[in-house]
Amino acid sequence: MADNKEEFCELLRSTGREGVEDVIEYLGKAGFFKAPASAVHHLACEGGLVEHSVNTCKAALAIWEAMKTVNPDLAYEVKRENVIIASLLHDVCKTDSYEKSPRRRKNELGQDETYMGFKAVDSPLPIGHGEKSLIMLLYNTPLELTDEEMLAIRWHMGPWGLNFNSGEEMRLYDGANDRALVPIVYSADLLASRIIERK
Repeated sequence: MADNKEEFCELLRSTGREGVEDVIEYLGKAGFFKAPASAVHHLACEGGLVEHSVNTCKAALAIWEAMKTVNPDLAYEVKRENVIIASLLHDVCKTDSYEKSPRRRKNELGQDETYMGFKAVDSPLPIGHGEKSLIMLLYNTPLELTDEEMLAIRWHMGPWGLNFNSGEEMRLYDGANDRALVPIVYSADLLASRIIERK
């Protein structure tokens, strides 16, 4: 866990972005570095959220590097710091989303057992996943995000965070995907949770 926090802070600082130290301080006080990434799926353990954030950042940087070989113009459209900021901070919203709770599972012998895990709790700010991350960052830190970074954080769930009953939301999502950083972060988040972090 300490290694993931160290790597997270090192990556964030490598952007040279003003306000990064305030973000790190805010996340520490809010419990980000101890929070799980989920209640029962990927990295449902203490420190899972910071590990998932680092994994997503590594995947996003790998995608960005690979896509630049296919489309060299991407180097002008998306900078390394944009990839790092958006991918590391996409799940800030999960900081207060879980609490420790007894859970049930089958052990190696197929017997039921109780263990201490996590459960999802109602958010004090009941708003969409990506929007909540943005609001928490913008309200609690002086970090200035670019439009592309905000869109990538807002839409990092890709179509999974889309209300298909809203034509307006579908148009907004489609427009956001015209910004290259948006599909990079969504793809990286998916790859981190489904491949890097699979059991």
